[in-house]
Amino acid sequence: MNVRLQILDTTGAALVAIGAVICLLGVIGMLRLPDVLSRSHAATKPQTLGMILVLVGVALRLRSGMDLATLGLIAFFQMMTGPVAAHLVARAAYRTGQIDHGELLFDELDEQLTEKG
Repeated sequence: MNVRLQILDTTGAALVAIGAVICLLGVIGMLRLPDVLSRSHAATKPQTLGMILVLVGVALRLRSGMDLATLGLIAFFQMMTGPVAAHLVARAAYRTGQIDHGELLFDELDEQLTEKG
């Protein structure tokens, strides 16, 4: 086997392992963190980074054009939908009163809601 391909395969396997560990840490954070905002952060930031690392690792292993395009689309939609979903969950939690306002450093949404109402 070519040394270059062996290096790519090893790097890909390492990226998949690192991405999986980061995703696992995000899941543990979702289970252990106390409030909605912290959990939504744990659901998005590490999950997105972990998924991107896994996809890059798989891309280093597969190396075909169609597979790379599919992995690119998966990464694109992961980057577009994850943060938006977390934002909507956090905003819904804020509007339904599930947020402790004393723990917020800035509450810009309260100012926007009082201006409209």
